[in-house]
Amino acid sequence: MPGRAERRSSDLENIGRKLYGRSLLSGGLCGKAKQQFITPAEEKLLDALVTGENTTMPQIPSSKKKKIRPSSAAANLQSHPSFTSGLYGTTARPSTALGQDRGLFGQRPATQAGGPRRPWQFKGQTETQPEKEVIKHGRRLTLGAVDGIAESDNFTRPGQIHGSIAQQLKNKIEEKINIDTLEELKRAFQLADVNRTGCLELDEFKQLLKSQLALTANREQQIDALFMKIDWSSEGSITWDEFCTYMQLEYREKEDSYHRTKEVSFHLPAKIENIPHRDPILKITDTSDGTFVACSQDGIVSFWNTNADIRRTRSVVNSEQNNRQKPKWITDFVIMPHFNKFIVGTGDREIQFFELSSFEPYCQVSGLETVPLKLHYSSTGYDECLILYGDSQGCVNILVIKSAGECLRTWKKMPRHDGFIASISLDSVASGPNVQFIRWQVHGDWVQQLKYYHDIGQVISCSNHANTALVIGCTIGSTHVEQQLKEVKDPGAGQDRNKGKGFYAYNNTKTRLEADQAIFRVYKGVKCFDFSKEKNIMITGGMDRIIRLWNPYVSGKPTAMLRGHNAPIFYLFIAEEDNRIFSLSTDRCIKIWDIQDQNCLLTVRPKGHKIRGDLQAVHYSHTAKAIAVATDQMACLSLRMKPVLHADIVITHKEPVTCCKYNPSFKQVVTCSDGSVIKLWDFETGTPIFEYGDAHGDSAITTMTFDNTGRRLITGGRDGILRIWNYNNGHCLRVLEKEEENEEVCDVTYVEMNKNRYVVSVGWDRRINIYYDSLSDSNIHHVQHPLEYWNDDLKNGHKEDILTVAQCPPNLLATASYDGEVIVWNMVSGHIFCHLIPPSPPHYQDQSLDGDLSINKLVFLQTRAYKKDAGSLVSSGPRAHIHIWNVFQGGKLMAQFPGSSVKGAMVSTMITNKANTLLFTGDSMGFIYAWDIDNYCHDTPADSPPELFKTWRGHVESITDFDLMEERKILLSTSMDCTVRMWTTDGHYVGTFGQPEPWDLYNPATYQHPMVPYDVLIDPMSLPSHPLLGEKQTTHQIIHEDSTHGSDDEKPRRTPSPPPPVFGKSTFYVDDKTIAEQLKEKPFEKGKGKRLRHEKLKPVRIDRGGPSEYQMLRTYNLVDTPQPTPPSLHYNKDDPFDSLFID
Repeated sequence: MPGRAERRSSDLENIGRKLYGRSLLSGGLCGKAKQQFITPAEEKLLDALVTGENTTMPQIPSSKKKKIRPSSAAANLQSHPSFTSGLYGTTARPSTALGQDRGLFGQRPATQAGGPRRPWQFKGQTETQPEKEVIKHGRRLTLGAVDGIAESDNFTRPGQIHGSIAQQLKNKIEEKINIDTLEELKRAFQLADVNRTGCLELDEFKQLLKSQLALTANREQQIDALFMKIDWSSEGSITWDEFCTYMQLEYREKEDSYHRTKEVSFHLPAKIENIPHRDPILKITDTSDGTFVACSQDGIVSFWNTNADIRRTRSVVNSEQNNRQKPKWITDFVIMPHFNKFIVGTGDREIQFFELSSFEPYCQVSGLETVPLKLHYSSTGYDECLILYGDSQGCVNILVIKSAGECLRTWKKMPRHDGFIASISLDSVASGPNVQFIRWQVHGDWVQQLKYYHDIGQVISCSNHANTALVIGCTIGSTHVEQQLKEVKDPGAGQDRNKGKGFYAYNNTKTRLEADQAIFRVYKGVKCFDFSKEKNIMITGGMDRIIRLWNPYVSGKPTAMLRGHNAPIFYLFIAEEDNRIFSLSTDRCIKIWDIQDQNCLLTVRPKGHKIRGDLQAVHYSHTAKAIAVATDQMACLSLRMKPVLHADIVITHKEPVTCCKYNPSFKQVVTCSDGSVIKLWDFETGTPIFEYGDAHGDSAITTMTFDNTGRRLITGGRDGILRIWNYNNGHCLRVLEKEEENEEVCDVTYVEMNKNRYVVSVGWDRRINIYYDSLSDSNIHHVQHPLEYWNDDLKNGHKEDILTVAQCPPNLLATASYDGEVIVWNMVSGHIFCHLIPPSPPHYQDQSLDGDLSINKLVFLQTRAYKKDAGSLVSSGPRAHIHIWNVFQGGKLMAQFPGSSVKGAMVSTMITNKANTLLFTGDSMGFIYAWDIDNYCHDTPADSPPELFKTWRGHVESITDFDLMEERKILLSTSMDCTVRMWTTDGHYVGTFGQPEPWDLYNPATYQHPMVPYDVLIDPMSLPSHPLLGEKQTTHQIIHEDSTHGSDDEKPRRTPSPPPPVFGKSTFYVDDKTIAEQLKEKPFEKGKGKRLRHEKLKPVRIDRGGPSEYQMLRTYNLVDTPQPTPPSLHYNKDDPFDSLFID
């Protein structure tokens, strides 16, 4: 009876032939030992296949119906492992629908080339996958990892489930819906509509989703949120069309967001420079610092930076050797960084070593059987390495070197060849105790490329021979293992073998066993390849213009084929960190591919990069993020890198953040940036939810607010346009703009008065624009224009740009402008209620030419708004002072106090709590101040500032906006430093939106406190002022402090010399009075503007005494010009044309 192992072997062979047309026991990736072919997990899986046990491996469904899924992609912000963006409790989100079948089961194979398609298996999850989900996630049977090649655990795709089960419960219900469930929902929608109105109310919608999607009771809150997202107009019911529109728009925005994360581009055109090489360049490589190294056939080695600027050139050819009829021909080179050597192969069948620093000849290995066409070096351990070369006979030759440093020093002591370099024959090298020479017959044509990967212990080589296009094989092989066993039994046999080792090395070329190699057959062969252990893929390219992606242990069929090149593939490279493939064809067309989606991200043709000539060598440097291309010139193409502020600083947006708002209905935080990007964040954890860009095209978003229901977002931009959004799916509901001359919008507020709703905006047009908000009219007019301006606004309104607006129910509206004027309006009549012009504070000095008068924020204290004697309006300026006004009886200033402790800082934003007892202010230096204004200016004016009970620095640049959540005692702050941060009202740092580790708002242990943001910590302004340094004004005063103080008992000391004058460009603060005085002193008849500025900035000549510069000039005697040497008139009859002197 055959044993279990024999039965399993037979069944595996049958399964493999049925699935792949070949046996699973042959081919694939070979290892050092046969027992490493299959991991324990795979062995368990295959045993289950043989015995028919139930496994988690998907089965082929009996139905032939193909499942269609909505084309969608998760947003950029949901791709982080710590974010939760899956569908619902137990399954993954709908995958993007593919345009063609991939693999046996119509799905992409489960390799890292195609990206994992099944949900992650969490610890403790033991139930098997339901049959319904098996149909959705069919995948090809693929063996697991062997020999160190494994699927990466951290390889993620946006939309996959990550984290614990508790995190999965927060996944959105929308993600559970696909095409199949939509069909079922539509039928159920009609049945659930009991009153036959075509709409579903909230209770009906809840019952529908619970019955169709099998939702648990703890999902009611999410169903309520989904209903409110769809019912943006607050009508209380939704139609089927609204439901489908919401789903479609959300998936579209996710797809756009996903594609934005994949965007890549080069700096075009390429930087091109001439080369010092006379012969074609053989190869380009790079060093650890990103320097490109190129070598040509004539032995000239050149070093280049990423700007295509040549740094130095060297030569590896003996220029003093004159007895050669033809110059030495270099075939390839490689750098030996561990021993600082430069290795070249020559047409004289030599491998030469040079010092990398000085390029002095070190040693060479001569007497090779064939010309080394391709070289490769790999370090395999401490003082151990491999040197490989491929030849024209298709052989892979391997030098396994132990004690490499000792071997090199021994070879250097050998006699010099032609007095140039120490030489040792391959016979002597192979017979040495520390070197083993192995020669494999691998290909049927020249070796085009070879490389040893130490992580997997395999050699990969390729050729143009179709049947041996690419071969993955071992270095030593099982044949040598048997010989080593004989040497252990009979030590004398090994000594006899060593005596004739040179003969064995040359004449006994071996062919690997089938179990020691895997052969990949490709039509027309393989010209180039690359392999990634992390991604577990291998790519090949050749004459057929197709890039093939392979599972390295399945050689029967590629997992994907990338088409798009119109010429043979010349170069391939896998950028693991960026998840990209770089390819270049012989027609100089450069393409960048996405490994995960298997699509082309970028194509750069010769008209774009301006590279001319035939390709000679190409190399991509991961360090420099650039491609070096050698033709008859050297060209460098650098990738456009997205700006990163600091490696240790977490940023929320890539651009300065202008505003943020908290939505209590959905418990979300919405942030906007100068890059016209809107992002949604989970308030309780700080994790990103959704984002969409180009909200205002290329214009920055300057302000935003919510409507009265909190379901619509209103944004204003520098394009002068207001947009109303269903911000949960990025749908623009309406556009508010003037009929002509749209100028930047600075602030916007939403007003509800007498059951009417308005959107009020102010900006650079110096007018108050009022838009009527009608939900019934939104479906008719997508673009809406403002109402007519108030007469008082046209005649007596602001004369400068309006920067802020504030509203106080029921009918007061306040606006402030750039010149420091505050106007309070009656919204019912449109008349001015009062003008407020603050006086200049006592002993105040202007800190800037034009910014001191601006008012960036107005806040109404609504609890005391209609108390006749109380201060009810707070302004953030002018002159860096906070002003509190009483708006009745023509306006009265109740208090005036500095808003910042930093000299020159302006108050940039303010916010108060609902009880109007706390006032939070932020300045242009990033400091946050908390003031106690309870009973402050409640009845009478105040001469002193209110109590400042807390101050801290939250940002390193100007704070742009605040938002306050009183129920959780949380303060949000945004800044020009691209961050949005969360604080407690006591100043404790909770975290920055966008940080990798989420926080739990209900667990203070997860807060960043007592730490502070890193950029704030290292900023010099965050340091407390030292009392000693505070008294001194200049470094000169600190140095000479002792010399300026004396006692009565001591002798009077010499007064130190005054500080040396500093000559350079100074900064002048000039007011109107100074200009008028200067005009009187130096009147100009025609000079204006630029002439006046030239006179003010003209350097003043200082008389330092002594001789002038002219008197200090040195003089020299003139020297006669030497006469040229007359030409020789001697005639040489043997050489009448003097050809011997022609170079």
